[in-house]
Amino acid sequence: MMSDNSLEIRLRAAIDRELPRARTELERLVRIPGIAFPGFDPAPLDRSAEAVAALLRDCALEVEIVRAGGAPAVIGRRPAPPGAPTVLLYAHHDVQPTGDPALWHSDPFEPVERDGRLYGRGAADDKAGLMAHVAALRALGDDLPVGVVVFVEGEEEYGSESLAELLRRHDLRADVVVIVDSTNWDIGVPALTTSLRGIVNCVVEVRTLTEAVHSGLFGGPVPDALTALARLLATLHDEAGDVAVDGLVTANESTLDFPAERLRAEAGMLDGVALIGTGPLVDRLWRRPALSVIGMDAPTLRDAANALVPVARAKISVRLAPGDDPRKAFAAVRDHLEARRPWGAAVSVEYEGSGAPCVLDTTGPYYAAARTALCTAWDGVAPVEIGIGGSIPAIAIFQEAFPGAAIVVTGVEDPHTRAHGPNESLHLGEFTRVCLAEALLLAGVGSIL
Repeated sequence: MMSDNSLEIRLRAAIDRELPRARTELERLVRIPGIAFPGFDPAPLDRSAEAVAALLRDCALEVEIVRAGGAPAVIGRRPAPPGAPTVLLYAHHDVQPTGDPALWHSDPFEPVERDGRLYGRGAADDKAGLMAHVAALRALGDDLPVGVVVFVEGEEEYGSESLAELLRRHDLRADVVVIVDSTNWDIGVPALTTSLRGIVNCVVEVRTLTEAVHSGLFGGPVPDALTALARLLATLHDEAGDVAVDGLVTANESTLDFPAERLRAEAGMLDGVALIGTGPLVDRLWRRPALSVIGMDAPTLRDAANALVPVARAKISVRLAPGDDPRKAFAAVRDHLEARRPWGAAVSVEYEGSGAPCVLDTTGPYYAAARTALCTAWDGVAPVEIGIGGSIPAIAIFQEAFPGAAIVVTGVEDPHTRAHGPNESLHLGEFTRVCLAEALLLAGVGSIL
């Protein structure tokens, strides 16, 4: 068996060899606009799945494209050597919608490099995660010491609705699950994600009239639905900006410091805009509920007539603290909104989707191997254990499907990635480290008896 030092040298050289091809293939994937949300053409998801399948076949895996009523997923398998563990490598090939194209500095689906970053929708979230798996498997080649199952989902951004059924149908087994779909603490500082908030999306509708009427003839005593909706949404936070919905869980406090100046810069906050809420920033980001209005149906400025709006709708995204239950959280939000009907307006709240929060056990030899791999790939910088304010519903599903497995959550993102927003990008230097870390992790897991 090679020494740790000789193995590291060999894998560094192998990753350097594989990176140009991995970069080219990543760019090909970015050009495929695979969006699993309703209303988008599903054909690119099929093309994306075929492209993923070809990549996994090139890694000498047995590959199948599978469905369970939703978008296509891809499963690749390579059996474990006798007595060796099996590692499930997860990523997803679907992406978020782009939003307003005018907000992008370049075509969202034409990858462009600027200042050491690769820009494009999915360049980081999560097509780079998939390519980290591919690069690591190619780097190890025939010396792969573990069995692998590569599971590449096709609807993670839309809530992983068919994931649990796919795992059940295809009888997957794993001792370790590696999910490369999170973020690092900073450029040059790796991270292990140890907790994630859950999510509930819902739509609130407010009605005040049977139809639009003249605002001059009826404005004053007759309320319009858009103003009523605005007043209703304002009840969701208190004056300090904390969520004001009773019944939502708040988790324990964290000791990790997050400077306010760093948060403001990373979020791109305008001068003079205040941070909202109270308590330590990491708690507000990771361990407490958050509530945002992320969309609204109402007349546009261009289409607005001088008429009272009869109906208005808003989509609400609720992030749940670890330990909360999505169904109970939805009921709490619904009850809050229905109990505060402005001026007696008709209010209805529709459940749209959810994902459970989770906390990960970071003890044991597999996590020790992950820490060593990350520290080595980042040249001696130890990983920070972080929570994430975002949600990855797949993790809670994997916890249930593989109760005895170690679930290791890492990522290719950094605080400047802008995942889900305009101008999403991948730091190419950090991508190199992620690929190396995964190859080292697979080798390290294979050495555990």
